[in-house]
Amino acid sequence: MTRTVAAVDLGATSGRVMLGGIEDGRLRLRHVARFPNRLVRLHEGDRDGLHWNITELHRSLTAGLAQAVREDPGVASIGVDSWAVDYALLRDGRMLGVPYSYRDERTAAGVDAVHGRIPPEELHARTGLQHLPFNTVYQLAVDRVRGDLDVADRMLLIPDLIGYWLTGRQVAEATNASTTGLLDARTRQWDTRLMDRLGYPRELFAPVVAPGTTIGELLPDVAAELGAAPGLAVTAVGSHDTASAVVAVPAVDGESAFISSGTWSLVGIELDAPVLTPESRAANFTNEGGVDGRVRFLKNVSGLWLLSESMRTWNGPGATDAQRSSDLAALLAEAAAVVRPVPVVDATDERFTAPGDMPARIAAWCREHDVEPPRTRAEVVRCILESLAAAYAVTIEQAERLSGRAIRTIHVVGGGSQNALLCQLTADRTGRTVVAGPVEATAIGNVLVQARAAGLVTGDLEALRGIVATTFEPVRYQPRTVTATAR
Repeated sequence: MTRTVAAVDLGATSGRVMLGGIEDGRLRLRHVARFPNRLVRLHEGDRDGLHWNITELHRSLTAGLAQAVREDPGVASIGVDSWAVDYALLRDGRMLGVPYSYRDERTAAGVDAVHGRIPPEELHARTGLQHLPFNTVYQLAVDRVRGDLDVADRMLLIPDLIGYWLTGRQVAEATNASTTGLLDARTRQWDTRLMDRLGYPRELFAPVVAPGTTIGELLPDVAAELGAAPGLAVTAVGSHDTASAVVAVPAVDGESAFISSGTWSLVGIELDAPVLTPESRAANFTNEGGVDGRVRFLKNVSGLWLLSESMRTWNGPGATDAQRSSDLAALLAEAAAVVRPVPVVDATDERFTAPGDMPARIAAWCREHDVEPPRTRAEVVRCILESLAAAYAVTIEQAERLSGRAIRTIHVVGGGSQNALLCQLTADRTGRTVVAGPVEATAIGNVLVQARAAGLVTGDLEALRGIVATTFEPVRYQPRTVTATAR
């Protein structure tokens, strides 16, 4: 019987629990539970704060793990991954409020507070990160000004918080810690001098651990709640979901780029060392930690969030039955048939970050740039996908130039790999072969790192990717034309 591990994969809109194992050199993966992850607005003085419903998320994943244990009482390990940068503040092990979402508008004030103490050029040279106004370093600046850091004695990123609730152990997994803007890009340890200059107490930050490290065993009461055997280990994986997804990229050579396509699109390449040049900073590239000490040299590009928010607007409470467009497949087919030129908007524009009426924002962007807006919903969808593909093309060319590495193939993994129109447009606009799949890349990477730590499989990162290549048959898209990357 194949031994399994349980992967908890938390995304910005949904979460899932999956069981996975290796049999005859192939990955066996099955869904156990899937649940929504919805943002909540809480009234805070003269504004509404945007938060994660972390207790409901914990309840859902715990129920999913209990189901996993019922399906396989011999499960060998549990690993948790999630989105990056967001966190909870604790004191004496108790959470001091509901974690904010990176989409909350409070982060803007933190940028000025940080840059008033550390110039952005120095911040990039030390941490290697792309400037994003919601990076943890900026969020913590808001907490410092409000006095929250005077009360807290620990900051835990979301997967580390879940791991703490499961085991009672507080750690900072390295790949997710690398997204905070407080980790040294060269040593991959906390930059304590940077913390001192920003007024962040050093003791706020838990010890950094590498993927594959055993965080601890389930607490007795947690094991009893899950119906698990005593001693079940919780293992640190690439807890930044993109780090896990990149493990599952079935690249066979050094001439490949990846696009981890979901709510966000993470576009880049894997390197052995960070690129910390002024040119890299000017292009707004980031150097994030990967599994086995690799560097994910990439750029955050807006992703299918634009499409999901458009669908949410069209299917919102105020929409009539005639206005609703719940059938995404039909809309994608209509978008593929659009022959009229559609505008290509700047998918990285910050106006597209917050929740809201995305079609209206796209129309406003077009009017500001003297471009005719899309006229139909099919044209809006085509505009979004063309704009994403154009942004990917620009980013791939930049990655090639900044790294000095030739890129011939683009691997698209995650939910976006199922979007045939987006994959084809990406091939067209980049002029490169696109290899799509696997879809559940994040959960796969989570499972593989756990499986190796548990001794269920051996080998380096390339060996793990070989298992992915053997297990999943990708879909290939060849460029039909080489289109200009922007217009």
